[in-house]
Formats: sequence, structure tokens, C-alpha cells
Amino acid sequence: MMQNNWNVDWAEEFNGAITVCDRKGIIVYMNRRSIEQFHKYGGADLLGSNLLDCHPEPSKTKLKEMLEKPVDNMYTTEKDGVTKIIYQTPWYQEGMFRGVIEISFQLDTSMPHFFRK
Repeated sequence: MMQNNWNVDWAEEFNGAITVCDRKGIIVYMNRRSIEQFHKYGGADLLGSNLLDCHPEPSKTKLKEMLEKPVDNMYTTEKDGVTKIIYQTPWYQEGMFRGVIEISFQLDTSMPHFFRK
């Protein structure tokens, strides 16, 4: 059974950036880590702005496509010696597609990789 009173309090202390935009690309939520990660671009002031404006090509086109047709997108990126995993996924509310959630966090490059049977 699904809870109707679910909230995002847990996300504030999540050790990764969580950014949510609506179907038009408007940023509607940033957790504490997301605000910190994007401080040089405006931090909390990015709330209410368009996420598409924050992405260069070809990322902008990919995000536009995701806002039109909900699909997952996952990749790794490296900047200044830090590797991150980026997971973008559709946001649904009561079964309706509402936008995109982006979760990013630092990847420990020495983490083990297991093959399961």
C-alpha cells in the first residue's frame, strides 16, 4: 500500500545531489547537496529557473527528449579528478509523468564489482 503523506525529508541528508524539474524543465526541488554542488551557478537561486538553460549541448537535447518521452539516462562523468555517476529518471506522481529527477554522487573508483549468478 502506498503512503499518501510521503515527503522528501530524507533527501536533504542524502550524500548526493538531487535535483527535480517539472515537464517544462523548471527546477522545483534541490536538496542541500544539490544547492552546494551548484553554488557557483546560483545555488538555491536556481529554483524556479529552467534546467535546460544549465546544460550545454548535447545534454540539453537529451534532457528535452526526456521531458517529451520519459526514459532513464545514466552515465559517469569525471571533472577535476572526481568521478560521478549521474542518474536521470522520470518523476511520476499518482501515475502521471511530472518531470525528471537527477541524482548524482561521487563514485568510489576503487569499489568492488561483483558478477552475480
